[in-house]
Amino acid sequence: MNDRFHTYTTRVYYADTDAGGVVYHATYLALAERARTESMYDNGTPHAEMLTQHDRQFMVRRANIAYLRPARLDDMLTITTRAVSETAATLTLRQDFTLPGGVPVAVLDVELVCVHPATGRPTRIPPRWRGYSA
Repeated sequence: MNDRFHTYTTRVYYADTDAGGVVYHATYLALAERARTESMYDNGTPHAEMLTQHDRQFMVRRANIAYLRPARLDDMLTITTRAVSETAATLTLRQDFTLPGGVPVAVLDVELVCVHPATGRPTRIPPRWRGYSA
């Protein structure tokens, strides 16, 4: 994989936090999904086209999150997405969550698998989506 990357920045909203104003742990999964989707749009390979043109989609097979420090209400979070590895049917990404100044908040390693939506069975990643590198 090459060293290209994609960044997505978002504000932490009240709905993203727990009662103490800290980003709720599961919110990181939703923010990571949004960052991956924006990365695919910016790369010219949106999910919707993969589905309509090839009857295939990416699904999360595995996710591992390391929480390093809390993000809080009104913080600006930047999510940097990088491709780590790719096989015929899988794509592994690393997503780093940082505060301004590059202060690390969390790291997500996520493995996506390309599947036929009706069966859920793995299939090859279409050529246009191969070599994805954010």
